[in-house]
Amino acid sequence: MRRLGQELSVLFILFIALIVVLFPYFWTLLASFKTEAAINRPLDWNFDPTFANWERVLRSDIPMQVRNSILVGLLTVAISLVVGAPAAYAFSRFRAGGDAIRFIILAAQMLPPAVLIVPLFLIMYKLRLLDTIWAVTISHLTFILPLITWFLIGFFEDVPRELEEQAMVDGCTQWQAFCRIVLPVIRPGLGAAALFGFVLSWNDLFYALLLTGKHSRTLPVGIAGFWTFRGIEMGQMSAAIILTIIPVVIASFFVQKYLVRGLGGGAIKG
Repeated sequence: MRRLGQELSVLFILFIALIVVLFPYFWTLLASFKTEAAINRPLDWNFDPTFANWERVLRSDIPMQVRNSILVGLLTVAISLVVGAPAAYAFSRFRAGGDAIRFIILAAQMLPPAVLIVPLFLIMYKLRLLDTIWAVTISHLTFILPLITWFLIGFFEDVPRELEEQAMVDGCTQWQAFCRIVLPVIRPGLGAAALFGFVLSWNDLFYALLLTGKHSRTLPVGIAGFWTFRGIEMGQMSAAIILTIIPVVIASFFVQKYLVRGLGGGAIKG
């Protein structure tokens, strides 16, 4: 009886936590189907649903900004995996640079983004890359590449060295063993790292706000654009936000266990 009471208490606490987490998303979803007048009455649950907000969003620049966000995310993830996977392998197998370097690569995460934005802006200006997706991609690499490298270290640590040694006995070089044996083994980790990096790039507002223009604006900047001189267009902003979170939530659901494993796997193992 006592155990049943404890389980019910835990379930009640989880239920409350679930409501606290999910209610903002639920409210945003409802707001996307409301008129502006109905949104100003948040406790009024009796309203006539409308698709006007969704129609306006789909006719605006949001689809182009979705495309820009996808391009930036894919480029950032591709470059990060090509560079980060060998780096993580070197950290795991050869202890390259020692434990200190493993932490130093995360230094950018310990500093506010404002530290990097001025030099990045000047570099992009000199290279004439402002208002291009390359400016945002390069800025995203400053924090996503180190995180993906850290993320993959734990997956490489879990691959038995005997697999590579057996491949090298069969005639493979170290690089061939890495490409043909190790990478296929950690394929779920690569997928989770790719999703992790894509989500970070997808959600970035700070760098995109300062480095993009009309032609390269990404989705978070487009959503912020609904804050106009007339006030916040809550209905359209809510529809755009829902459009933003749906693909990320669906993808995260399928790789959640690998995300947790990767985030903890970069820690130094004795």
